[in-house]
Amino acid sequence: MSTTMTSVASGTDVTYLEAISQALDEEMAQDSRVFLMGEDIGTYGGAFKITEGFLQKYGEWRVLDTPLAESGFVGAAIGAAMMGLRPVVEMQFADFISCAFDQITEVAAKNHYRWGAPVPMVIRAPFGGGVHGGPFHSECPEGWFFHSPGLKLVAPSTPYDAKGLLKAAIRDPNPVIYFEHKFLYRRIKAQLPKDDFVVPIGQADIKRRGTDISVITYGAMVHVALEAAELLSREGIDLEVVDLRTLSPLDKDTIYGSVRRTSKAILLHEDNKTGGIGAEIAASLAEDCFDHLDGPVVRIAAPDTPVPFSPPLEEFFLPKTSDVVAAAKKLAAY
Repeated sequence: MSTTMTSVASGTDVTYLEAISQALDEEMAQDSRVFLMGEDIGTYGGAFKITEGFLQKYGEWRVLDTPLAESGFVGAAIGAAMMGLRPVVEMQFADFISCAFDQITEVAAKNHYRWGAPVPMVIRAPFGGGVHGGPFHSECPEGWFFHSPGLKLVAPSTPYDAKGLLKAAIRDPNPVIYFEHKFLYRRIKAQLPKDDFVVPIGQADIKRRGTDISVITYGAMVHVALEAAELLSREGIDLEVVDLRTLSPLDKDTIYGSVRRTSKAILLHEDNKTGGIGAEIAASLAEDCFDHLDGPVVRIAAPDTPVPFSPPLEEFFLPKTSDVVAAAKKLAAY
């Protein structure tokens, strides 16, 4: 059995990937309604080996290998959720979620509104670039679903949040899309509590306190912001880094509280700039925090193109620490 399945004691370093695996394992062990669906998740253990060993442990009725038919197996998961089960669906890559767009936005998202039927399901969506996956394996599609009432969206940046948010998502009565960043899988580690815990959906987290500029971000960009904050601190510019963790519903209290303290805001995300989540937050800040702003609300995001396959082009495409540093210096001058 994979080492990702072992119980973790406090003091043990756990990768982001292992934290996701542990959350699935623990929720399946304690709730027989939880089952998994996805491409190659059984015998192969998943494209990223997150479910390695699960088939042997839980059997083929709870770890279901599916055809390459996202609309079909998401539809089946919706039906199972409506009948009282708690399916966790894996998109092999978040880019493929578009094949199930109708099922997610027109059925899962609207069913409770239409006739009161809860749809307690999770869609795991490995998203983001930095892994040289090209335009069909690197996308950040969260903006599409941010516009769809009835869905909850989460995007953890640390192993602790990855485990806690996935457990919360599985237990939630609503459909949740769980955006997990591929670049973080094996690159970050943390110590996790031995006891059961959840990270509540809808609560942002201030990863670094600061006084001069609020950087509002999520996913892998949290680490870009933290790196920029350390560099800027040597020049007397103090960034506060707000990790959204939940994209929908947004924790506006935490966002507004941070911006009202610092009076300046940078919105940082890896998704394309136009129509991204940063645009909505910028509009909200303009409406509700205008009197507290001492400078323009700045957005840092990817250009409006597909993700390039070429490593040098992808490096240019993705927001970088240097972008945050440059934007912060300019904003600090106001």
